[in-house]
Amino acid sequence: MKLDFEYGHGLMSAELPDNTDVFIPGTTVPDPPCLPQDWDSLYAATLESIRHPMGMPALKELAGPGRTVVFVIPDIVKGGCQATSHRKVSIRACLDELYAAGVEKKDILLLFSNGLHPRATVAEMKQILGDDLFNEFYWTNQITSHDSEDYEHMVDLGVTGRGDPVLMNKYVYDCDLPILIGHTQGNPYGGYSGGYKHCATGITHWRSIASHHVPKVMHRSDFTPVSGHSLMRTKFDEIGMHMEEMMGHPFFCCDAVLDTYSRQIAVYSGYAKVMQPESWKLANKRTYVPFAKEKYDVMVFGMPQNFHYGNGMGTNPIQMMQALSAQVIRHKRVMKENCVIICSSICNGYFHDERWPYLRELYEMFQHDYMNILPDMDRYGEYFATNQEYIRKYRFCNAFHPFHGFSMMSCGHIAEMNTAAIYIVGAQEPGIARSMGLKTRATFEEALQDAMRKYVGPNPNILALPQTFKLGAVHLCMADDDLSNV
Repeated sequence: MKLDFEYGHGLMSAELPDNTDVFIPGTTVPDPPCLPQDWDSLYAATLESIRHPMGMPALKELAGPGRTVVFVIPDIVKGGCQATSHRKVSIRACLDELYAAGVEKKDILLLFSNGLHPRATVAEMKQILGDDLFNEFYWTNQITSHDSEDYEHMVDLGVTGRGDPVLMNKYVYDCDLPILIGHTQGNPYGGYSGGYKHCATGITHWRSIASHHVPKVMHRSDFTPVSGHSLMRTKFDEIGMHMEEMMGHPFFCCDAVLDTYSRQIAVYSGYAKVMQPESWKLANKRTYVPFAKEKYDVMVFGMPQNFHYGNGMGTNPIQMMQALSAQVIRHKRVMKENCVIICSSICNGYFHDERWPYLRELYEMFQHDYMNILPDMDRYGEYFATNQEYIRKYRFCNAFHPFHGFSMMSCGHIAEMNTAAIYIVGAQEPGIARSMGLKTRATFEEALQDAMRKYVGPNPNILALPQTFKLGAVHLCMADDDLSNV
């Protein structure tokens, strides 16, 4: 069969055996039905949710004249930007409830929870919020991004019971009513975005993130395949609940379960400790997909140049490794122990130095390091995280924070841990792929032939994943897996 896979800014064709299994999210196995996608229907469903929250009073009861409110909003990486996106609808519905309760506009702040991601540009603010919300709050300086290096606007909350440091955005800590607008969407780091993951990564400090996005957590057996019971997930919840304990009140969460195209399947609101596990019950039906009848010898997909974290993710060697590993984390349940990955990538040496100014230096260090594997580089984490040049670029030039690269490298090793070989096909600079421990071939067909000779035999069971980086991800499972406790 002939299939097309993402490659650079276009596609690369592959001729694969006719018995290849093909999985496309939302198509091969349909998602649960989404809500009607007109504004009025979504607004009504969201309003119903925020008026009947789980585990805490409704907004109107929490709000009132003189009360200060901070909306904590996911950055451009997650959630969709269509006119009826969850962010646009839910913020407006919450605002209407707040205004009706007597909250004044001047007492409201919209804060992007970018964590170690780049702070939102003005163009991204408009894209995420839409013109109406943007114009309502931007010109009065009521829209900003979290800055994990702005110590005047951070508060040190000590440590969790486990000993993990918790530093938090001071605007959120000081306000009367913090509202988390989130997405219950499949994520390789801890199962789902939204809930406590949102605050534990989005409004904190690199030292807090260094308590969970590191080898000692990410290379545990409970991390791969993805699980809602991993140590990482547990740490997210502990950090979020510690923030609530120190604030003296919970976050008000409004999370949407999203489908393949970031459309709302359902909206859940309330106290994250109560609401989060309930939203997961529905999200599991879309995200954990019982599909495979036999585990796969080979997994085939394509990597575009621009996805998820931005332009260059599919060419920057460290980001490439993270993207490869994310597929392993999601789909390990259906992979044989000696599974081979074959992935198209233009791999042309484009690092996007403005976005990731530190990754070229980190890559060069890895090439000359006397240790052997990606996690060994974690020992340089603080050296990079405290580099003032890179910090300034994070704060003022819309770059990623320098510690972000270390979570990428830690994650990148997971692909190596769980595969017999990884082939990159179509690399324009094949030496870059080889320098990360990957094999290179010109075509999918050549890579498959080599894999059959060396690793998987003449009749491999093959899984093809077209569009895997372009659509809302799922976590593939065996058809007979017990998914009652994922």
